[in-house]
Amino acid sequence: MEVKIGVQYAPREIVLESGLSVEEVERLVNDALSGKTQLLSLQDEKGRKVLVPTDRLAYVEIGEPSVRKVGFGAL
Repeated sequence: MEVKIGVQYAPREIVLESGLSVEEVERLVNDALSGKTQLLSLQDEKGRKVLVPTDRLAYVEIGEPSVRKVGFGAL
């Protein structure tokens, strides 16, 4: 699933592909925003870890990855 994270004072959003479910990502974000943790920690499908301080989170968008169409089609 694709996760987009907006960070305050950063010109670009962080985009990663995660193997977690929507519910798991939502739980991690809720834990971070409720003060249970000071960092939002997510790992992408390649094993890289993204850590964002919770006081710098602007938004988190959780959704399915968009499939890009390649080539010319008559559809």
